[in-house]
Amino acid sequence: MRKVIGIGETLLDVIFRENRPHVAVPGGSTFNCMVSLSRLGIPVAFISELGRDRVGDMIRDFMQSNGMTTEHIGCFSDGRSPVSLAFLNQSKDAEYVFYTDYPFQRLDIPFPVINEDDILVFGSFYALNPDLRERVTDLLEYARLQKAIVYYDPNFRKTHAHETIRVRSTVMDNYEAASIVRGSDEDFLNLYGKTDMDAVYREEVEFYCKRLITTHGAGGVNLYAEKIRAHYDIAPVTPLSTVGAGDSFNAGVIYGLLKYNIGYRDLPLLGELTWEKIIRHGIEFASEVCMSYDNYISPEFAEKRRL
Repeated sequence: MRKVIGIGETLLDVIFRENRPHVAVPGGSTFNCMVSLSRLGIPVAFISELGRDRVGDMIRDFMQSNGMTTEHIGCFSDGRSPVSLAFLNQSKDAEYVFYTDYPFQRLDIPFPVINEDDILVFGSFYALNPDLRERVTDLLEYARLQKAIVYYDPNFRKTHAHETIRVRSTVMDNYEAASIVRGSDEDFLNLYGKTDMDAVYREEVEFYCKRLITTHGAGGVNLYAEKIRAHYDIAPVTPLSTVGAGDSFNAGVIYGLLKYNIGYRDLPLLGELTWEKIIRHGIEFASEVCMSYDNYISPEFAEKRRL
């Protein structure tokens, strides 16, 4: 069976409502996606790093309880596991504050085996961090040589907007390594100061990657793929929290690629009807996560959709 490999940060998300801590859950953009996929019975291998501390132990236990191996989690003693504080506003969107204390030596762990048509997921500032860039680049090159599908989510938050000029060339390298790019309208506003997604695709992404999915919260989803241009509306929901919604959208799209047996060589040939089925899974997964304070689809939701 095909597997999904992810690389990214792993942390404890402490979610605040009205300036009071409400719940603490393991998180991280790619991590959230991997948890949802594992709950669906899909083999996953997640590459990350945690401290040898109470927070790290909690997250490793959580991974194992959700069927995820910790074989590719680097463990360090010279530092602490990261924590993020997520402050929900009236729209249930979050503003983040991150606390990190990483060691000098990072990601000194073996990569999992990648085969043709496996799917590699990466993104966020983790994929731009110069301290990790060499290892991330090695993994991307390995996936390219193996003809894996590479799924990139820039997830570029406002807290990093002051670094836009410095990281743009790395973002472009990530586009070039990707088979599919999925970003929110907020990501591209922070990166380029642009709100016109047609212009973002045409001027920033298309030369490097032919497939771009843009998400717009309640405004729906846009698809740019080869000669396809499409928009998908979403049903209105009253969210409890939007933390993890984009990550779960990613999980839904990847679930669709696996469900319909879309391989690396199939992507340029996909028609609009197949793309719509895939993206509808993303919308469904994101809507599900908005109805809870978890960062991933529920076990009950996953059980009905296991592959």
